[in-house]
Amino acid sequence: MHRNNIIGIDLGGTNVRGGIVNGGELNGLMSTRINAQGKSEEVLGELFAFTDRLINSSVTAIGIGVPGLVNLDEGLVFDVINIPAWTEIPLRQLMEDRYHVPVLINNDANCFALGEYYFGQGKECNSMAGLTIGTGLGSGLILNKKLYSGKNCGAGEFGMIGYLDQCVEYYASGSFFKNVYNTDGEVVFKQAQEGEEQALKMYAELGTHLGNAIKMILYALDIELVILGGSVSKAFHYFSKTMWECIQTFTFQKSATSLDIKVSQLANSGVLGAAALFYDSADKSSSDS
Repeated sequence: MHRNNIIGIDLGGTNVRGGIVNGGELNGLMSTRINAQGKSEEVLGELFAFTDRLINSSVTAIGIGVPGLVNLDEGLVFDVINIPAWTEIPLRQLMEDRYHVPVLINNDANCFALGEYYFGQGKECNSMAGLTIGTGLGSGLILNKKLYSGKNCGAGEFGMIGYLDQCVEYYASGSFFKNVYNTDGEVVFKQAQEGEEQALKMYAELGTHLGNAIKMILYALDIELVILGGSVSKAFHYFSKTMWECIQTFTFQKSATSLDIKVSQLANSGVLGAAALFYDSADKSSSDS
């Protein structure tokens, strides 16, 4: 395992979290709210102020996960979800100019997958998908032991694929309850815990939709492992049965029966995964040399 002090930052739509990662250890974890609706310079200033509190002379690099697309070649961040002013910002250059260490940036779902691969339940696997199931459905891909992001960090966004009369995310995320039943997902979760039949039926339906989403991933990539994260994964017990029943209808039974699905047990996977962008980059460089 790499032993460098790397700042990992998980930039969300309402909060920014970060700490210093060395190997699998996360130190000095901090979290603060940001004004996501502010001007571009205001949000950037808040990110700078947050990073200023973490940086010290031992830090060799900074990794950042953002809820949007990233041009990896140029370090440009654009179309950031929940931060409207960030339509296009040269974040890598701005951060490197300020802190004078290398900076890597990637999509937050990719960072989740990378965190699980290096520090969580994805260790030693060859190929996996990390699915973040919250308000939306995000995904990150590890293929042949390396993160696969695509040109603009948009690879693996299966939630955007057309499905039924909408898209996969409409039915296979926490928004399912509002979209289909006009009710709040947290309320449904509490009702399911109390054994209410209608809530349990909703989760069973969600499981079928998620199973179909996972079948799409299998047809495309034939991976060995799926790790579920995000708020909805806490209700895994309520939708796992119908999810697996759907997956078992997969045409290529060997792929279906050999697939493993786990729920993330890793705290702060986004922060750890942001730092792990440098582990992944170093591993790719060593394998190419």
